Amino acid sequence: MATAITFLASAATFAAAQYGTPAEARTMLEKAVVAMKADKTRALVMFTKGEGGFRDRDLYPYCGGPDGNFTAHPTLLLGKSLKDLKDKSGKPFGEEIYAVAKEGSIAEVAYMWPRPGQSDPVAKVAFVTRIGDQVCAVGYYK
Repeated sequence: MATAITFLASAATFAAAQYGTPAEARTMLEKAVVAMKADKTRALVMFTKGEGGFRDRDLYPYCGGPDGNFTAHPTLLLGKSLKDLKDKSGKPFGEEIYAVAKEGSIAEVAYMWPRPGQSDPVAKVAFVTRIGDQVCAVGYYK
């Protein structure tokens, strides 16, 4: 019995270490805000390339410009519309991200999205904010 409990505890620890936590996602978004305010152009490049600590397991910032098109994302094509994104259930979460993004505050948007390298959608929550003309987010999987 003790072996089974130890195994389950180890599996839970491994899963937690394998994926980013809500606190880590929020901290990364706060760090992204600082980087954007210091040098927007450089920050967007760093987000896309995952440099400077802006890629940690399944956590990464992504941003869209005033036209709704991605200006930073590690895997989606830049210029593709963030505003037009819908999850697998049809929820227009890109529109919601733009609707709730406010300068100086962080909001949350829930949607279904596959983990990197997978195809089945799982629950994901994005922390969202506006920095100047950019809407940026960092999402974590539940």
